[in-house]
Amino acid sequence: MPSGPVLIAYDGSDAADHAIRQAGSLVGGRPALVVVVWKAGLGFELLELPTSTIGLPPAAIDIRAALEIDAAMSERAQRMARVGAGLARDVGFEPAEGLAVAEDLEIPVWETIVRVARERDAQAIVVGAHGHGRLGEVLLGSTSRNVIRHAPCPVVVARAPKADAATAAPSRSRTREVAGP
Repeated sequence: MPSGPVLIAYDGSDAADHAIRQAGSLVGGRPALVVVVWKAGLGFELLELPTSTIGLPPAAIDIRAALEIDAAMSERAQRMARVGAGLARDVGFEPAEGLAVAEDLEIPVWETIVRVARERDAQAIVVGAHGHGRLGEVLLGSTSRNVIRHAPCPVVVARAPKADAATAAPSRSRTREVAGP
C-alpha cells in the first residue's frame, strides 16, 4: 500500500472544488498534496506571431513580456495551489500541501499528474471531470481518462453535478472510484 498523500489534481474550477469536497467525504483524514500544473514557456508561445503563414518575416519576441507572462502564470499557479490546499484542509485532509508544478509545453497535464503521484508514492489520485455537454456524459475528459489509464494507484473521479441535479438532489454523490493497476 502506498504511504504518500492523496494527490489532488486542481485547476481552480468548480469541478475541481467539487472533487475535493467529494474526496474529503471518501478519504478525508489523510495527508493531501494539491497539485496545480502550469505550462512554463507559454508566454513565449503566446507572443509568437504566425507571420510565416502569410509570407512575412518572423516577428521579434518581446523577451521581457514573455518572462512577465510566465512569472504571472507561476504566481497564479502557486496561489491556486494554496487555495486548493486550504479547501482540502477544510474538508478533512490533514495535513494538506499545495504544489505548483511548471511543466514543458510538450508534456500533457495527465503525464505530470501521474509522474508526481509516482514520485510521492500517492495513495490515490483525485481528479474532477468537467462536463462537456452530452459527450461529457458518456466520455471522461482526456486528462481524467489518461490519469486512470496510467496511474500507479486508485483514481477517484468526481463528476461535477448538473446545476438542476445539484438543486434537486444535493445529497446524491457523483463520485466514482476506479481501481488502479
